[in-house]
Amino acid sequence: MIKAENIFKVYPTRLGDRLVLNDISFTLNRGEKLGILGRNGAGKSTLIRLVSGAEQATSGNIIRTMSVSWPLAFGGAFQGTLTGLDNIRFISRIYKQDYKQNIDFVADFTELGLYLREPVKSYSQGMRARLAFAISMIIEFDCYLIDEISAVGDARFHERCEIELFQKRCDRAMLIISHDTEYIRKHCSHFAVLHDGNMQFYSDFNGAYLNHMNNLHV
Repeated sequence: MIKAENIFKVYPTRLGDRLVLNDISFTLNRGEKLGILGRNGAGKSTLIRLVSGAEQATSGNIIRTMSVSWPLAFGGAFQGTLTGLDNIRFISRIYKQDYKQNIDFVADFTELGLYLREPVKSYSQGMRARLAFAISMIIEFDCYLIDEISAVGDARFHERCEIELFQKRCDRAMLIISHDTEYIRKHCSHFAVLHDGNMQFYSDFNGAYLNHMNNLHV
């Protein structure tokens, strides 16, 4: 279970404090898939970073009783000066994984070839996302955080992501954010819309979609 309790997130700016998340609470149980819609800057990625532990809330609590991945399209967990191979070795060691077996999987999945021997800081955003996704798949998390996976990579990459996540790991919990409303509709069982710092929940996609579209035209 992941339980967010009264989460507030404020960022200081030159024009004063900006409230990004305003008293957000929800529970995500094992196997549930929550899709969050929202316009650019609504705070979706901020929320995912808070759930992952990569960033702390200004106030409120996030309780995790299951293992949680880092955001799958987020390369912030990497050491930029290290190569892709070195990052795989480092993460494999932390999670007590077979490094050589993991190298084979990541190399095949990402198709980065010789770039795996180059520093990650030289990677494009798409390359970093592919590496982050592949490394996430070598660790069996109870909950996966998916941040705009559909926005990077080609059709072959998307197809392989679908197989790894929604076929092989269909029993896992997932928190998914995407501008692709069809992706959210297809893969989620619960829905929410984040707007002006507030999150509204829906049991059906159509209600969430209509709210989201109305917000885009405000």
